[in-house]
Amino acid sequence: MIELITEIKDEKTLQNAIERYKEKKILLPTFAQQRDPIHLVPQQIKERLKNIGLWDLHPLNLFRITWHNEPKEFGGLYGPVNYLELPKELTGVDARIVLMIGKWFPTGAHKVGAAYGCLVPRLVTGQFDPTYHKAVWPSTGNYCRGGAFDSKLMDVHAIAILPEEMSRERFEWLRDYVQAEVIATPGCESNVKEIYDKVWELRETCKECVIFNQFDEFGNAVWHFTITGPAAVEVFDMVKDEDSNLFAFVSATGSAGTIATGDYLRTKFPLIKVVASEALQCPTLYMNGFGGHRIEGIGDKHVPWIHNVKNTDAVTAIDDNDTIRLMRLFNEPEGQKFLISEGVPEEIVRQLPLLGISSIANMLSAVKTAKYFELTSDDVIITVATDSMELYQSRLQEQRELNGEYSMLQAAKDFEHSLLGQTTDFYKELNYRGRKAIHNLKYYTWIEQQKKELEDLNQLWYDRHIWPKIFNQAKRWDELIHEFNERTGMYKYYGIKD
Repeated sequence: MIELITEIKDEKTLQNAIERYKEKKILLPTFAQQRDPIHLVPQQIKERLKNIGLWDLHPLNLFRITWHNEPKEFGGLYGPVNYLELPKELTGVDARIVLMIGKWFPTGAHKVGAAYGCLVPRLVTGQFDPTYHKAVWPSTGNYCRGGAFDSKLMDVHAIAILPEEMSRERFEWLRDYVQAEVIATPGCESNVKEIYDKVWELRETCKECVIFNQFDEFGNAVWHFTITGPAAVEVFDMVKDEDSNLFAFVSATGSAGTIATGDYLRTKFPLIKVVASEALQCPTLYMNGFGGHRIEGIGDKHVPWIHNVKNTDAVTAIDDNDTIRLMRLFNEPEGQKFLISEGVPEEIVRQLPLLGISSIANMLSAVKTAKYFELTSDDVIITVATDSMELYQSRLQEQRELNGEYSMLQAAKDFEHSLLGQTTDFYKELNYRGRKAIHNLKYYTWIEQQKKELEDLNQLWYDRHIWPKIFNQAKRWDELIHEFNERTGMYKYYGIKD
């Protein structure tokens, strides 16, 4: 049966962690504080954050793992959720497409939160000893960056595993900035199996290694259910008018953490559509397909263990050529100039670099959703800009070297073909059988290869109570975090009254 993380497993291991955090003066934020830092983060912490940079390797930046950060590089506190609404002049559809902006997390991507959601429950239940264990973060990119950053702040030795063809910035940052141990596996974004193979090797050869696999660690999905979900509701409340309808939440499946936001939204908006997005070059959910692609930030060739497929209403596949063409359109000076000439407000155009490659794919999936369901201006689609182009400048330079300087003519072609020209091809609504067919794909990765139990696979489909139990663990985790902080003495050290 699926095991929840609710009780202390090893008091000695827990005590080692408490002593280390007492020594290092590390205070752990609760999930509730990350969800609502404006009201719940103590004023004593806010005062100290005024002198700390967003990416600084300071333990108090754990309190900046939130959607509510002020958009400032240094000394910012908290405000409304950062978002960007795209106008019809850009998207070509009447529906209102709104992106939650991940750039203003530490590391520049919200995956730092998903990693926290995996590590902290193990730490406060005596399952991870920072004086002995190493945290292994297998990922195709941002998750291992987030895990390595969290590890640095939490005095944990980090091992990052990612494909060798990922962007140069990722490797340089991991090695040079957070001093993580880095293992490059063969292949590109699609080569998740090779990552798993390396994980199995470490399991057998490194007894101090603890694997935090984002694809099967429920803490990933719990963090998004608990924190990204309410943030999405706040965004909708900010943009809605009296006739607005929250029609859909769109997310690349990737590790299936972010798409758990849809599970939360379903509790507030029962009729919402939850749409999964993936690359057309590797359409695993769409048609059991395989292949390689260039949409960095999403994984594929398998269905993540933590994906509640019963809550997914549709699947769309995005051509990675469109994401790369729009990457240049949104970031090259001639591309931005062209968009302004087409009537896209300049203030919007200047913010388009807030969209990284997978963010562009999410936007295109939202456009397809709007066209497929024939949505109107009363309909709102919320999706996520996981990261920004700040993390992909080498990819932009590669395109310049491959295809030459960008021109207004090329901008016109890319805008017409890759954005306005999006169709409802490669879009599939899911019925019960369609959802179950995707769920059944988990068997080949997780039962045959990763040695999970068939009983657990069936429980995830047939037990109607299991997903609510999984998603609602955060309340118990907050109780354990609170007890941990009391035992370290960090409330007293920072002058925080219970």
